[in-house]
Amino acid sequence: MSDDKQVTMHGNPLNLLGQSVAVGQAAPDAELLANDLSPKKISDYKGKVVILSVVPSLDTPTCDLQTRRFNSEAAGLGGDVVILTISMDLPFAQARWCGAAGADAVITLSDHREAAFGMAYGLLIKELRLLARAVLVLDREGKIAYIQRVKELSEEPDYDEVLAAVKKVV
Repeated sequence: MSDDKQVTMHGNPLNLLGQSVAVGQAAPDAELLANDLSPKKISDYKGKVVILSVVPSLDTPTCDLQTRRFNSEAAGLGGDVVILTISMDLPFAQARWCGAAGADAVITLSDHREAAFGMAYGLLIKELRLLARAVLVLDREGKIAYIQRVKELSEEPDYDEVLAAVKKVV
């Protein structure tokens, strides 16, 4: 398997399904569900710089840390940056997590219905039907400006690298 088609969980290899994406290409559009079950698309956020914070499940320690970190970083990024946290969690679970965590600066979106996002971005874990941990930055035109695929699911992304990438396109 190519490097962008595999991740590990506690050292055990897992395979990714879907089409891998690359820096410079237009971000694929995918329909996700908001916490109120309304449909949302990646293209709905065109015109803003978008951080796609992709996590396997908000109910795990590393995903919790990642989402809380981006929620706290949001204040310093300004109104032209939107942070979307995408997981396979049900919208109800995402809303519950946001309420319990006091996360009000990130938008949680669910890919549970069709795994359309996971397939469009090459991040759907075949063996688990969860999303692999990754962070992507989209510029205002909806092009992919930065990709960080985290090879080991139990590890956090490099936040400083992500924030530097955001500053380059704001």
